[in-house]
Amino acid sequence: MILRRLAQFSPSLLTWMRHQRWLRWLRWGLVVGVTIWLSSLTTQLYRHAQQPVDAMLVLGGSIRREIVVADAVAQGNSLPILISHGAEPPCTRLVFERVAAPMDRVWLETCAESTFDNYRYSLPTLEQWRTRHVVVVTSPTHVPRAAWLARILLGSHGIWVEMQLVEEIGVPANVENPLKTVLDITRSLGWAVFSQLYQLRCPTVFPLPSVDLAQWRQQGFSCEHQADIQLPQPEGE
Repeated sequence: MILRRLAQFSPSLLTWMRHQRWLRWLRWGLVVGVTIWLSSLTTQLYRHAQQPVDAMLVLGGSIRREIVVADAVAQGNSLPILISHGAEPPCTRLVFERVAAPMDRVWLETCAESTFDNYRYSLPTLEQWRTRHVVVVTSPTHVPRAAWLARILLGSHGIWVEMQLVEEIGVPANVENPLKTVLDITRSLGWAVFSQLYQLRCPTVFPLPSVDLAQWRQQGFSCEHQADIQLPQPEGE
């Protein structure tokens, strides 16, 4: 009755009130939806934290990380491993070959250009592996940014994250900057929501055994000095 009388004097007022009511219901719907999603996600993460580790993600920035992981594989670590834009592919292969580490469960991703990209491009592969509890390998100088981004980007998809820190010789490529950390955390929060609907896939994700050393030797490559790798010599020398 009141709305009818108001409509007689101001039709636009009635339209505005209906619009406000619709917005109010939308806001409440969003609040309820987000609350349910976060509650479900918290339950998942708690459950997955109790499960054994089922994959490793190695962040690029220093070949020292690949060296440590290769040693672990040589000693019996059989987890699937994804190396996100690490050393040159032939260098990584030589690191594994040097310690006779099996390579059949090691994959390389070469699209990432930042820590944010490391997780953004690794997520589709980890989900394809049905990963629920992952160990992220990086350096102490790369924390806490690497840990925050992992828990936001991977955690938002129900993947529990555990950090493994590798002590470095010298200064790795990943050096912390407070402003960069804040910016990365901010865009990670946005991507955590957006990636529920759409994910970027790296077209160059391939198994380590597929790296052709002969082909790389022809085009030339170099490895980080700390790897102490003897590069293959051309045939006939």
